[in-house]
Amino acid sequence: MSQINITLGTAGHVDHGKTSLVKCLTGCETDRLKEEKERGMSIELGFAPCTLGDLEVGIVDVPGHEHFIKTMVAGATGIDGVIFLVAADDGIMPQTREHLDILTLLGIGHGVVALTKVDMVSPERVDKVSGEIRVFLRGTFLQDSPICPVSSVTGQGFDAFYGCLMDMVKSIRPKPADGIFRQPVERAFSVKGFGTVISGIPCAGQARVGDEVTLPPEGSKSRIKAIQVYGKTAEVVQNGQCAAISVPQVDHQIVQRGQVLTAGDYFEPQRWFLASLRILPLDTVHIRNGMEIKFHTGTAETPATLYLLESDEAAAGAEILVQIRTEHLLVTGPRDRFIIRSLSPVRTIGGGYIVRGGHHKLKRTDASVVEDARRCAAAVLNEQDFVAYASRSIPAGAARLRDIAYQCKMPPAAVQQVLDGLRQTGLILQLADGLFAHSDTVSQFEQLLCGCIGQYHAAHPETPGMEPSALLEQSGLDKAIFDAMVSRLLEQSKIVTRKDRLALAGFVEQFKSPEARLMGQVELLFGQNLFSPPSAEELAAFLKTHVSQIEKTIKLLCDQKRLCRVELGMYFHADAIEQAKQRIANHVKTEGQGRLESVDFKYLIDTTRKFAIPLLDYMDKIGFTRRVGNTRYLKA
Repeated sequence: MSQINITLGTAGHVDHGKTSLVKCLTGCETDRLKEEKERGMSIELGFAPCTLGDLEVGIVDVPGHEHFIKTMVAGATGIDGVIFLVAADDGIMPQTREHLDILTLLGIGHGVVALTKVDMVSPERVDKVSGEIRVFLRGTFLQDSPICPVSSVTGQGFDAFYGCLMDMVKSIRPKPADGIFRQPVERAFSVKGFGTVISGIPCAGQARVGDEVTLPPEGSKSRIKAIQVYGKTAEVVQNGQCAAISVPQVDHQIVQRGQVLTAGDYFEPQRWFLASLRILPLDTVHIRNGMEIKFHTGTAETPATLYLLESDEAAAGAEILVQIRTEHLLVTGPRDRFIIRSLSPVRTIGGGYIVRGGHHKLKRTDASVVEDARRCAAAVLNEQDFVAYASRSIPAGAARLRDIAYQCKMPPAAVQQVLDGLRQTGLILQLADGLFAHSDTVSQFEQLLCGCIGQYHAAHPETPGMEPSALLEQSGLDKAIFDAMVSRLLEQSKIVTRKDRLALAGFVEQFKSPEARLMGQVELLFGQNLFSPPSAEELAAFLKTHVSQIEKTIKLLCDQKRLCRVELGMYFHADAIEQAKQRIANHVKTEGQGRLESVDFKYLIDTTRKFAIPLLDYMDKIGFTRRVGNTRYLKA
């Protein structure tokens, strides 16, 4: 028999037969409390192993009464598929509706409908309620799920129900177990010989006997002494398995439901959470900024305040970005699901996923803050996008592997794998050994450094360049990032070293002669704008001189072969001509399969059509390329 990290859950109105059906499936009595047995009603979560063919999965039996919705949410958070129960005698009831809303908001995607207590009603009643259920489920994730009439008393329909359950489990993809281990606390107790035992369903990663784990916010640490999975001794527990973990160094009296057992130092308790909220499409739901709510995530429930980021109010059925401030400290991770409930009347009004934690309220009047929140919310749903976002949003601009892993709450090995893929696309660049940056950030750094050097040239045209120490100070970059960026710019020939100083490529010292100085200034501007060269009028305005003087200077630079006339009124620096030749040749010989399409040239040199087409025509004129229609070939 194989254990797989899939957990099923029950859901439905109180007294619709959830616990009885679980007992038929597993042979386990999940009502363990004296009060539950006396009242004939589940109050706490019940866990049981369930054998389906040659597979063993876990089942969580949740309470159905409205007073225990918070417990139902705690159990449903960790499940992969649901056994959705409706009693044939009662039909669809209030908690039937609310449980379905909660399951939908938690992102559950698989289910089987059990129409229970069929032994108590007529066949006509079974058909009638089956039809009502099918209408009720229309448009939900359960709309195509089988409806299985079954009796836990007589066994009627059990074989068919069992077969449907097996089919559902086979369709579920087990959760990945490569994240950072976290297990929300369902309950804690002490066992002689094992000390404190914490039970629940891990929501990420895996843990082994001997691993060190932490229980925030107290920060109590312990080595795992023993593990039980589905009630059996195991060496490893994985995301999605019902588990009990022995942590003897933790005092069981301080452990409370809602806390999270974690591995490493990736998680810290927080009160502020950026989240994506989906509001239920109900006429009675009205969401407003600053609204007091009940917040449920994992096994935690806490009073909280809801802050809208994009408006003062939100309509029913909307999906919006919010910030949630919880009364109690919580440990959550990106993509964790949550539910919110109103205080009066008490009912589920929405849910969604956590984007990230924080330490303060976001300033929603700042458009850049809101836009960053939108980008993060979109990126967090995909590992590649999230790693790229994290790399781009690191305050220093570039980051070590560990920094990105911490922000994404992913193991370093997994982050490295994603980074390797992003580097192949060019979206992420490795500046130095173990130092990564987003390509947009690298472009910004290049503009910053070249701009600083250019300003220095303008202020000190007679010197060979700028002292590296002065450039480091003016740029404000981290020393490791600065060194990596300077090396990159030197390799790309965008800057050069002269007499131990840094200068822009093409820069020459300027002398006291007004004419020579103007020549240096004009050439410098062409060198700084290789593929988007300025016009004579733009140069005259920038340098505050007459256009005629600029035109004379351009002619002198052309005579010295420093500038090239491409067409009337358009000139390029000689370095631009050589770089364009190199890029054309490389493209034709590699990606272009022997040719260059005109439309691709502007992307090769990162400019606009205004400059690309004249420059490409110039390549034809000087005999470097040969044009056939809109296609160029290297001229032999």
